[in-house]
Amino acid sequence: MPMRKDNFLYKVYDLYADGFRSMRLGKTLWAIILIKLFIIFAVLKIFFFPNFLKENAQGDESGFVASELVDRASP
Repeated sequence: MPMRKDNFLYKVYDLYADGFRSMRLGKTLWAIILIKLFIIFAVLKIFFFPNFLKENAQGDESGFVASELVDRASP
């Protein structure tokens, strides 16, 4: 089923596609944004956010979380 040209989704797609097609500086800026997002989510996660649950639970993740919640809730 081909998309009709008066369809709202087609108009939105056409707006963005035409805008990206005619960009010069914008493409470079989008590339920089995507590289920065990759660095934030991939590289920083690997080096600064270890898998605490996997290291401390020894296979019983749900039991570890439940015991930690109970221990921290009681004074």
